[in-house]
Amino acid sequence: MADLPVSERPRERLLRLGATALSDAELVGILLGAGRPGVNVLTLAQVYEPA
Repeated sequence: MADLPVSERPRERLLRLGATALSDAELVGILLGAGRPGVNVLTLAQVYEPA
């Protein structure tokens, strides 16, 4: 997440635009809060995103 501009990070977009502007993976990422070593939270959340 550190590589994303602050204005494009999911939590900031949620506050600015509301939940409907975010993908399911971004919302799950916010709930997870953090990724794992070597895997950012959005990548981790996409693994669990329904098809």
